[in-house]
Amino acid sequence: MTGGTWSNAEKPVLPGLYMNFQAAAASTVQPGSRGTVAVLVKSNWGPERQFVEIGSEAAIRRAFSNEGADGATAYDSLYLALLGGPKKLLAYRVADDTAAPAALTLKAGENDALRLTAVYTGSRGNGFRVSVQPSLTHEHAQELHLYEGSKLLRSFVASDGSAAAFEAAMNEDAENIWVKGEAIVPAASVSQVTSVAFAGGVSGNAGLTNADYVAAQNALEGTDFDVLALDFAADSALLQSFAAFIKRLRGEGRGVTLVVGGSHAEDTAMAAPSTASARSASLNHEGIINVGTGVKLGDLSYSSAQTSAYVAGLVAGQRLNESTTYHAAPFDDVTRRWNRSEQETAVKNGVFLLFHDGRQVKTLRGINTLITPGAGQNNAWKKIRSVRVMDAVRSDLQRTAEDSYIGKVNNTEEGRLALIGAMKEYLALLAQSGVIEANGFDVVLDPAYYGEAPIVKPEADQVFLQWNVKLSDVMEQLFGTFHVQ
Repeated sequence: MTGGTWSNAEKPVLPGLYMNFQAAAASTVQPGSRGTVAVLVKSNWGPERQFVEIGSEAAIRRAFSNEGADGATAYDSLYLALLGGPKKLLAYRVADDTAAPAALTLKAGENDALRLTAVYTGSRGNGFRVSVQPSLTHEHAQELHLYEGSKLLRSFVASDGSAAAFEAAMNEDAENIWVKGEAIVPAASVSQVTSVAFAGGVSGNAGLTNADYVAAQNALEGTDFDVLALDFAADSALLQSFAAFIKRLRGEGRGVTLVVGGSHAEDTAMAAPSTASARSASLNHEGIINVGTGVKLGDLSYSSAQTSAYVAGLVAGQRLNESTTYHAAPFDDVTRRWNRSEQETAVKNGVFLLFHDGRQVKTLRGINTLITPGAGQNNAWKKIRSVRVMDAVRSDLQRTAEDSYIGKVNNTEEGRLALIGAMKEYLALLAQSGVIEANGFDVVLDPAYYGEAPIVKPEADQVFLQWNVKLSDVMEQLFGTFHVQ
């Protein structure tokens, strides 16, 4: 899709829908579908440098395993994201150039006969073990049993015991997601062994640098996602790199959001409020959310950086007429309970908090890191819900314009009226769902361009519209006076 923002000084070249949002009294619009979350993770197993769709906890174990060994974060981060309830969850495994698969060479006598290689890179493969023994059910056949620890993963039968037969049995088995075979001497009969271990598997987590994560931005740019979370507390340089990445995509018309957080040490320190506030101040953008508290679930504690995956799932999963404010979270506690004064500081300084109210954990207020609104913005831009509405409206209208109007409808009065009518119908649907106020919206030709004294006369292929929308919000502060007689 082509689109983004526009200015009179430098109008876009490509065809598309270009929209600027300007603060009126209480601006913006909102559609309604759940979004896609992308999480960058580390793992000791699984596809690397590609996106894998995850739909359940079992899918995490199948794609990446549930181990946290060797610096792996995939299981925890993706599980937390699922708890948030996104429509779609994409995992992207980041690995450095040392990543390598575990392998094992089986012999025929003294000579190499069959090479077994783990399907994926990572240290998990070093835990695979193999036994080769005569088949109990097929004469002249041999069986190869693949174990992980004491668990039998898969058995393969070679009808004649040859390396070629084992290769075929492994590589043609659609259910075999662990190893692949390569016959070094196809006709050789593989020798019997007992519990021989794989070796050489490297996860590629130890040497990760900021450059590896920056490289992942190229993959993200070519993928449809709505909310992005990292699996660790990035340093200032990497945070700014991702912030610039998100700001650029948003400027190009993609309503994407970044969710970040800090380390466990930062979350639990006495200076946690000032540290989290400083992180928000350094980002200060409506498309970036900064989580300030870690959480506890059972015996496990998660940093605010890890908790960002949950927040990403929550933001993406909500309907447009819902809010993250005071949302009941599925955690047992937070890693540090901020007092009231600290909570007030967080809200003023663009920090997204979770807190324990004495009964359960909740999110405090659905805010992003925008502290100082920019030109054309007001306090509505500080609300996650408001920004999601703007992003959804932009996306929906842009898609409709591209599919049904741009290059298809004549730029005549009749054509412009048809476009305006379609936009009004869309806003009416939003009003029915309570996203905008029913009596507070309109779409007209922008009087600055079509009035009696236009500032610029539109070109023959240009249409300038003005949306006037009154955005609804949820109740967040209730004030009352109790009269006693």
